[in-house]
Amino acid sequence: MSIAIPSKFETRTSASSFPALIAAAVLGLAAAAPFLVSRGAVQDLFFILTMLVLAQSWNLLAGYAGLISVGQQVFVGFGAYAMFGAVILFGIDPIVAILIAGFLAALLAIPTAFFTFRLYGPYFAIGTWVVAEVVRLLLAQWKALGGGTGTSLPREAMRDMTGVGLLRDLFGMKAAQAGDALTYWLALILAVATIGFIYRLLRSKQGLGLAAVRDNEQAARAVGVDARRMKAMVYLATAFLTGLAGALIYVQKARISPDAAFSVTDWTAYVIFIVVIGGIGTIEGPIVGVILFFLLQNSLADFGSWYLLMLGLVGILVMIFAPRGLWGAFSDRTGIQLFPVRRLLVGGPLGHALKGGPHG
Repeated sequence: MSIAIPSKFETRTSASSFPALIAAAVLGLAAAAPFLVSRGAVQDLFFILTMLVLAQSWNLLAGYAGLISVGQQVFVGFGAYAMFGAVILFGIDPIVAILIAGFLAALLAIPTAFFTFRLYGPYFAIGTWVVAEVVRLLLAQWKALGGGTGTSLPREAMRDMTGVGLLRDLFGMKAAQAGDALTYWLALILAVATIGFIYRLLRSKQGLGLAAVRDNEQAARAVGVDARRMKAMVYLATAFLTGLAGALIYVQKARISPDAAFSVTDWTAYVIFIVVIGGIGTIEGPIVGVILFFLLQNSLADFGSWYLLMLGLVGILVMIFAPRGLWGAFSDRTGIQLFPVRRLLVGGPLGHALKGGPHG
């Protein structure tokens, strides 16, 4: 008895085309935000976008590569300090310094991976946190950048930053407003590029290998997947993206200190919360999570120390009643995926059977 072999693999679902048109319209509206909303709203959107980049990066690392890190603040802080060093010590334009910071963060990930990849499970998580603390303590001794108290970007560097003069001349923006608009657009570009990179990676052969490593590393090795290479590639990529985000955040802040730049609460704990409540292991999850986190932060911030307790309570409730996060629960019920990465077999009886399954 012969079995029909499927002719191809397909990842697109019927529910993924129309949302793409909506996403394009949303992006167009987002690009025009500096002309449509107040400066405070632009700063809020900047916060959402940069946190989204950090959340997507951590989600790629933990949700797809199975590397649970609690030390991603090392790349935020190092990227920020690299940007400050490039601007203050070498007079480089802040926009160019952001890109340099991303590459330097990726370089830092090489020796970091050398040590942490020798650890597994909770030991890997603790190892990443220890590395972050070591880097923080070392940079706190850098007197040229303010030592333990930190420093600020030179006012002339912010005033003469690429694009600020153009926005001031074309649209009559003040320097501060132009700077906010410019960093917002960079954050929007970085967020879209991050999601696009992750989506493309997960749809590729490397993404299939990555999923195999996450689900069963020993079995993946048995079929020829180089698990260490896959994890190292993801680790370097997330370090680069996180370093870019960290540098961009501190261009917008224009002031830095070791404790703020390497804050485990701001750059790791909140990021993990975003991914967990949104849905780990999905691209849509961090998007849902960052929006919910922003709303919770703004509505609960007046409650003082109770704020963190309430965030913790929300996280616990989500983990109990929706272990795969809010988007995971929604997707399981509806079958909707805005960024489909599951492989569907198409072209034969087996393919038609699989495509008719609950996740097709």
